[in-house]
Amino acid sequence: MTSSLLVHAHPDDETLATGALIAELVGRGRDVAVLTATRGEQGEIVPGTVDAAEGSPELSRAREAELAGALAALGVRRSAFLGQPPARVPGRSARGYRDSGMRWVSPGVAGPAESADDRSFTSAGLEEVVDDLCAYVEVVRPTVLVSYDAGGTYGHPDHVRCHHVTREAARRTGLAMVEVLVHGEADDAEWWDLSAHRATVVEALRHHASQLTVLPGEQEVRHVGGQTEPVALRVGLRLVG
Repeated sequence: MTSSLLVHAHPDDETLATGALIAELVGRGRDVAVLTATRGEQGEIVPGTVDAAEGSPELSRAREAELAGALAALGVRRSAFLGQPPARVPGRSARGYRDSGMRWVSPGVAGPAESADDRSFTSAGLEEVVDDLCAYVEVVRPTVLVSYDAGGTYGHPDHVRCHHVTREAARRTGLAMVEVLVHGEADDAEWWDLSAHRATVVEALRHHASQLTVLPGEQEVRHVGGQTEPVALRVGLRLVG
């Protein structure tokens, strides 16, 4: 990876899934850019962190600021939101792709939340979204695109959409696409131990205080919904064929 563009769904995903990878690439002197599809404005809020309501412009602005802090901690200098210049096709009015939210529609199958509407990321036409991603590719000029696997890591519909959008952009531009795996032991992935970057990742995670809490010991985070997960310091990379 000489120049990587990472495509993520919401603020905090860049650190939760790929913070250690970003820190490793930056440490190797590689050019890293991050494109975020939505502002996570439908997500719940850790009590006492921001004075905003779910879905409000105030929450969008707060999560933009959290993302900026996390990216700075990781050493990322180039970033954009999908639908906003320069990640928007020239000549088209800027738009914001909204967080689709998530609900379980059947065991193991996730779909957009009931609050999702025609502004949501999963409702936008695939061609328009791919056009916007390709517009940013023209600016950043990466050699590889990086995003989630086809299952979206844990099934969130915005993550799944990122996979399909990134895969189509890779096909259109002729670039390689790499999937990031943070769970499991896939034999066809190259696994990296990035535990040396724990301090950097933890610093970045703390910027996302409205969505998660780094637990004492800095081994785990607790999400706003109460679930916990380890700080991801081992990732698998798999080339998409």
